[in-house]
Amino acid sequence: MPPITAPLKRGPWRYLSDRDVLHAAAVMVAAVSLSLGLVWVGYLVHVWRVAARSPVVPARPMTVLVFGRRLVQDAPEKDYQARLLRALALMRSHDTEHVLLLGGRSGGAISEAAAGRRWLEQHELPPGVVMQLEQASVDSLENLRHARSLLQEDGPVMRVLPPVALVTSRYHLARCQLLARRLGFPSVPVAAEARLVLSRRYVVRLLAESGYLMWIDIGVRWARLIGHQRISARLS
Repeated sequence: MPPITAPLKRGPWRYLSDRDVLHAAAVMVAAVSLSLGLVWVGYLVHVWRVAARSPVVPARPMTVLVFGRRLVQDAPEKDYQARLLRALALMRSHDTEHVLLLGGRSGGAISEAAAGRRWLEQHELPPGVVMQLEQASVDSLENLRHARSLLQEDGPVMRVLPPVALVTSRYHLARCQLLARRLGFPSVPVAAEARLVLSRRYVVRLLAESGYLMWIDIGVRWARLIGHQRISARLS
């Protein structure tokens, strides 16, 4: 079992001492400035479209990856509960027989994945579902990188990655889909919420996610353009 990571800063802020990440951020700021903000608008539209159009059930049964979120008093908060409820619905409808709960410690005594399992076990899990915990990550990229390692473990042989359903909040789907594609996952986004309901909080989430997505995507595109292998390798 992967180690449970110690609590670390969440989101992009933990990378601010990383010069490759700062390089990508500088290029992103330049692109936004030169386009008078239109680049950000383009990414925002993409994040909104993925959020609005993603289904709540995959087209066929597949492995489910459930993204964690920061706990409140060692328990899943509202968004994380919605993700777990969606995973539970997929288990009960036989749309999955294999679930990975993703997320290390985020300041509490237990990992996000362990809290998710505890929450699910209180809601009558259907029999026959294999549940794994990925407890060594503190962000979405690490979630997927460690999940990839778990799914490829088969003794000495590295298996081909199975198709996966990325279960998370609608605002988070576009970034997870981009990262999964970069890491070689055949994947589909599956929304936790039944539909996209815009509120002030949700608009702020969409704006933040479009910024994260822009930072990643423009950074990788710039790295390819100038042949910067180290930046490209960070997302592979």
